[in-house]
Amino acid sequence: MALTERERSIIDFERTWWTFDGTKEELIRIRLDCTPEDFALELGALTDSPDALAHDPLVIRRLRRQRDRSRRARSEATGAAHRRPR
Repeated sequence: MALTERERSIIDFERTWWTFDGTKEELIRIRLDCTPEDFALELGALTDSPDALAHDPLVIRRLRRQRDRSRRARSEATGAAHRRPR
């Protein structure tokens, strides 16, 4: 399934938001007309999309690496919290 115009806009925004004046949160509200939380959910869903990967491989691979690092860190933190002291 091909990406919608909104999905392409979300990926393109993620690639370039830092080049604009303002905070990312402000820019999301102004440029994409949504909340930062909705943006994060939509972007997260796109991270596993083959069409998104074809549209912008660098952004999608970066997002996948960030997600994987966060998952590993949470997993390690949870594991450490469940270990019993000897």
